[in-house]
Amino acid sequence: MSKKICVFCGSSNSKDNIIIEETKNIGKIIASNNMSLVYGGAKIGLMGLIANEVLKNNGKVIGVIPKILYKKEIINTKITKLYTVKNMHERKQKMYDLSDVFIALPGGIGTLEEISEIITWKSLKIKKTSIHIMNINEYYTPLINQFKNMIKNNFLYFDIFKEVIIHENSNNLIKHLKQ
Repeated sequence: MSKKICVFCGSSNSKDNIIIEETKNIGKIIASNNMSLVYGGAKIGLMGLIANEVLKNNGKVIGVIPKILYKKEIINTKITKLYTVKNMHERKQKMYDLSDVFIALPGGIGTLEEISEIITWKSLKIKKTSIHIMNINEYYTPLINQFKNMIKNNFLYFDIFKEVIIHENSNNLIKHLKQ
């Protein structure tokens, strides 16, 4: 059985070409290593970009989309499998249940919320998994600094930097995904 890699990322396009290229690279890495992508099911933004890259490289793509977004016609109909769920909470639960590894690419508040929840689950030992934050072009540096501030102020009771792997680019990602 191939690993299922859940990628959280924006439903908007980035203005940063480095973020776009790294998103494509991660899609290629997933497909070329016989892994499957699990993502939010949209055809737009970085979500659509990574899904299309996986498909272009003969990989499998599993989308999970809530009914409210299904009606907005943003669904990527070219993907391998699509789950339609009632709401955003069910979407996250389904994505978490399907996935072995989690990666946060740049995105908005939804991406931040998704990665925060899976980190919380790992810290509470609800889900034992590998979590990766792609700090492409220093996108997540303010979040990383916030983690340091939480540690300094005694609001993290675990070492987040042992639990979450921070990558500046996709170069070393595959060795972590294969573990």
